[in-house]
Amino acid sequence: MSNPSRSRWTSSSSSRTTTSYGEVIARPEVVIPAGYAGGPPTLRSPSPDVLTPVREQVAQTIVLRSTREAETVEGTKVGVILTLPYASGEEFLNTVASELKRVMMPKQQSYLFILALPTNGLLSPVLICASSEELAERAGMLVKSKFLNRVDRYDLRHGRWGALIRDLCTTNYDEAALWDAARKAARAPLDPLNPPPGSRSISQILEHARARLQRITPQQALDELQDNTLSWPVVLVDIRPEAQRREFGSITGALVVERNVLEWRFDPRCAYRLPMADRYDIRVIVFCQESYTSSLAAASLHDLGLLNATDMIGGYAAWKEAGLPDEVEVSSTAPPTDGRISVPVES
Repeated sequence: MSNPSRSRWTSSSSSRTTTSYGEVIARPEVVIPAGYAGGPPTLRSPSPDVLTPVREQVAQTIVLRSTREAETVEGTKVGVILTLPYASGEEFLNTVASELKRVMMPKQQSYLFILALPTNGLLSPVLICASSEELAERAGMLVKSKFLNRVDRYDLRHGRWGALIRDLCTTNYDEAALWDAARKAARAPLDPLNPPPGSRSISQILEHARARLQRITPQQALDELQDNTLSWPVVLVDIRPEAQRREFGSITGALVVERNVLEWRFDPRCAYRLPMADRYDIRVIVFCQESYTSSLAAASLHDLGLLNATDMIGGYAAWKEAGLPDEVEVSSTAPPTDGRISVPVES
């Protein structure tokens, strides 16, 4: 891990130069226009031809030191480089990235470096360069997750992931977060054919869930809804998100309970249950768009003790394909509970 004292930058108001990794670069001239009344001043940098060799020399020095101090995580060399903010900063990060590629490629070693130009109070450019685009993208996703609501823009181009982050390195968290993202992104992916002991694939989970259910067709669901001889209440529950209901349509008369609150609405012991969910023999017929999520949801209701719960084979798509009505009237009834809660409700 790099020395924090080396990776942090400080500026001195009494000096006309700023030192970065042992090299001296000219500070851009601040130009304040006539009649200036606030807002950030403009920066006038030396001509590109003058700065290019200096920029390349500084980049070489940074890369030399950074590769020497880098960590190795499962065969991948990783590091975080924080450098000075000044005009043409993003161009300079690309210069450093190109120099890293030039140095690392002949070694044929996997590498991942996060380059950043902390700019106090402004958007700071961050560039992730790696030996593969997949590695750079993986690190970028981790950086996004660690800087929630602070990543203004991001992009993946030519194997490099770039972004602008607000208020970068204003706290000790930021540099540690960049290092953590680099280390975790560099870890070799697990063999997908060698799962951890005790784990199951989603196909296995779905198969096990359906083995617990007595699944019914859309026509059978409609028949049950309109059968007033049953001794238990029957309710058709649409667990699809609002976007799917808007796109594909819905069944008027079905109860809309989105998947994320289903258990809380139907657990008789829960204080947030629906008024009808006061008994364990209620017949809950769950459906989603194509009956994958609904099978898992119905199995979850079984875990709560609602052993009559099931799902509709084929979901809403199968209902429409069967030509069943878009509006249903629930006619089934059940013995009244005399207004009493038949199951104690948790406080």
